[in-house]
Amino acid sequence: MNDDPILKKASPLRPLPNLIFASRWLQLPLYLGLIVAQGVYVVHFLVELWHLVEAAFGSQAALQQLINSIGYKVTAPITSLNETVIMLVVLALIDVVMISNLLIMVIVGGYETFVSRMNLEGHRDQPEWLSHVNASVLKVKLATAIIGISSIHLLKTFINADNYTDRVLVAQTVIHITFLLSAIAIAYTDKIMSGIAERKH
Repeated sequence: MNDDPILKKASPLRPLPNLIFASRWLQLPLYLGLIVAQGVYVVHFLVELWHLVEAAFGSQAALQQLINSIGYKVTAPITSLNETVIMLVVLALIDVVMISNLLIMVIVGGYETFVSRMNLEGHRDQPEWLSHVNASVLKVKLATAIIGISSIHLLKTFINADNYTDRVLVAQTVIHITFLLSAIAIAYTDKIMSGIAERKH
């Protein structure tokens, strides 16, 4: 009966393995810190959105704050919102949302994968991707999210290209392509590893 694998699996851990396994809870403050960072991003988003609304109603102070925050520079002073400023501000807001999505994936997926089960099975708000999340899936999703964030940054740079040197434009493009190739490599490696695991079973 002692050789039963189920009983072996349920047997308590020895002190040292138990301590090592319990060390995963040291990650909890890290995830709580990311939740605080998420709150900071929410505040930043609301402040930028409020400035955009104020600028739309003619506030010069809010307009100047928006121009400074997006790094937009022109030879003539801007006295009212134009399409380029609105586009850059909206892209900045989308950037905040995408980084916030990335934080959620890291917080929820990382906690579920590396710390403890959240027991969300059957919950109506359980994220679809969380049901089959593991370290490999999480890496692919994070890489995809980083590509999206990089795309937004690159688009902002090209819209505001007059304020950047050719060296900066080329560097950001190369970095974005590097992110893209890295994500493809991670996804391809994950596909190979999944195929090997399936063949073993």
